[in-house]
Amino acid sequence: MFKMMEQPVRAAGLIVFRRVKSEIQYLLMQHSYGARHWTPPKGHVDEGESDYQTALRETEEEAGISIKVLKLVTDFKVELNYKVTSHRDGIARPKVVTYWLAELLHPEVNTIKLSEEHSDYKWLTLDETLKLSGFSDQNEMFIKCNNFIEKNIVTN
Repeated sequence: MFKMMEQPVRAAGLIVFRRVKSEIQYLLMQHSYGARHWTPPKGHVDEGESDYQTALRETEEEAGISIKVLKLVTDFKVELNYKVTSHRDGIARPKVVTYWLAELLHPEVNTIKLSEEHSDYKWLTLDETLKLSGFSDQNEMFIKCNNFIEKNIVTN
């Protein structure tokens, strides 16, 4: 019998970084539910919304960071593809998460305001990020980001 391919669950977010004394640091947020894993701000794409719109909305909702305090890097985009098991029915479904890169401007005045979806956040160097992340595909994403930043983004 022919089985139709299930459409993946779509999500999007921003990989937010800042510079502190020329050191690049990434924002990771700890989920307040489930395995309490650490990821950049992201969320599910709402009907009628583009992935990019979702990334901006979710970052503001989850971290309190609006587009006004970010320098978006729209020519860098990465997509993660994996299976996620639903806590409702226990079924593993494909998931696609699209991330864009964004630099937090003026980190000394722009602070994080967590939503109730997250219990903690940290600004981490690349090495610290890779240790805390725990996901190999996410670690590869951060390495690509770091390489891109070092080669293409001029220090302010």
